[in-house]
Amino acid sequence: MLATLALPGAALLLSAAAPIIPSTPDLGKAEGQCRPGESGPAFLVDVLGLKDRTGKLKLEVYPANDEDFLADDNVLVSAGKTFRRVEITPPAEPTPRLCVRLPGPGHYTVMLLHDRDSNHRFNWQRDGIGFSNNPHLGWSKPKAASVSVAAGERPTPLRIVLNYRNGLLSVGPIKGAR
Repeated sequence: MLATLALPGAALLLSAAAPIIPSTPDLGKAEGQCRPGESGPAFLVDVLGLKDRTGKLKLEVYPANDEDFLADDNVLVSAGKTFRRVEITPPAEPTPRLCVRLPGPGHYTVMLLHDRDSNHRFNWQRDGIGFSNNPHLGWSKPKAASVSVAAGERPTPLRIVLNYRNGLLSVGPIKGAR
C-alpha cells in the first residue's frame, strides 16, 4: 500500500523535473534522418498502395507498447522515449522507399501517413494510413503487439500498405495494393 501511495508523488516529481518540449512538425526528424552510407539500425520502408503523389508521406516510429504507440510526440521526447519521424514529398517512383534511423536494435511500432493536404493532421475521409505488419484496420488504433516489428543492427526492410476510405464506413487498401 505504501508503494501505491508513493507512485503519484513520484510521477508528480518526475513531471515537474522534465518539462514538456513544445510540439512541432519537425520533432524527431533530425534523429530519424538517414544519411548516405550509414549501415546502423534503421527501417527501409517500401510504400505500397499510394493513391496519388499529393501532399506528404510521414513515417513515424514509436516504442512497441500500447501506452506509447501513437502517443503525443512531445510527451515521448520529453520523457526520453523513442520517437522518430521522416517526412517527404511523394516521389514519382512506383514504390517509394523511406528510411528512418533508429536508436538501436529492438522492437518498435511504425505508422505511415499519406497527408494528402499537408496539414499535419490525419483526416480519415481524405488521407491514407498504414502500419508495420499491415493489420486490418477497424474503428480504433491497432494494438502495439500487432504492429511491433524487430529491427536489427543493419537496415531492416519493411513493406507498409496504405489504407484509404473506400466506402461510406470502411477503410482499406486501394485495389491491387497488397
